[in-house]
Amino acid sequence: MGLRIAQRLIDKRGEGVAVAVMVDAVGTLSVPPELFERMRQAGVQVVFFNPVNPLQGRGAWSLNERSHRKILVVDGEIAFVGGINLSDVYASRPGRGSSGGKAADAQSAPWRDTHISIRGPAVQDVERVFLDGWRSQDGPDLGAADFLVPQPRSGPHVVRILVNRPGESDNHAIYLTLLSAINSAQRSIHVTMAYFVPDPAFIAALCEAAQRGVDVVLLLPGFSDSSIVFHAGRSHYETLLEAGVKIYERKDALLHAKTAVVDGVWSTAGSSNLDWRSFTLNHEINAVILGAGFGAEMEALFEADRRAAVRVDAEQWRRRPVSQRFKEFFARLWERWL
Repeated sequence: MGLRIAQRLIDKRGEGVAVAVMVDAVGTLSVPPELFERMRQAGVQVVFFNPVNPLQGRGAWSLNERSHRKILVVDGEIAFVGGINLSDVYASRPGRGSSGGKAADAQSAPWRDTHISIRGPAVQDVERVFLDGWRSQDGPDLGAADFLVPQPRSGPHVVRILVNRPGESDNHAIYLTLLSAINSAQRSIHVTMAYFVPDPAFIAALCEAAQRGVDVVLLLPGFSDSSIVFHAGRSHYETLLEAGVKIYERKDALLHAKTAVVDGVWSTAGSSNLDWRSFTLNHEINAVILGAGFGAEMEALFEADRRAAVRVDAEQWRRRPVSQRFKEFFARLWERWL
């Protein structure tokens, strides 16, 4: 898939379209360098975010600071944000991959993810995030291409773009906004999350919401490509279940989506997980959408996932084996570094 996308970008550059690509250096360690060199030779501007080798860096260097954003902006008219990477793991859908809809593992399972497209004034905000990241790495001048072109309102929803920038004043914008939405919930909180290692304040907010009668439902992975993150998240299950939070695990697909919908009208989708890395170290981007129409779409997506998932029974969870408890205990020790 990466080769196909790269060739499309090369082809568009050949048609005279300005193309700029920024990739995370750690996230693309397995990609052959020749691929990016071929793109450069074709005129595509390529920048690596925080190269592993500090001598190759163009901006401020920090090995632990990564760009986890997944952004595409086309002609200043349409933007895409969410959890989807450019990878072959998305080629098959749940129930149609090698798992056949049954319990799977990280090597054989199809991936389940969510991405959204945006039109209207918020496209400028997404493009501004890309340009800020580009400049932070001292990316080359992008020439005379038109940026930040004002777009007319094109729908009934209010869209706000949130970012995490480590070291900046708005570094915790995504976390604080999500926490505020949960604290304000009156009817329902439906969260779909790939990597779930929340801090104590977030756990407390979910528990308090459930105890005041809000329908709090978490849709989480039944397995993961990161075992320690998986077990660290599970170490919080007992507290959540005792408070009345409902937990479901998706076992037929590798869950990679990062979404939430509150009271059917407040929704978010993006790249940020509920973990310490996303909230403190990663550069992330989320879109918050206000509106019952989009909220209904998010609720329908959530219900489809819930039907494909398995509910965690509180009594059975309390009787889980000691070996599983040990994995959770060990992973919990490391959760601030995950």
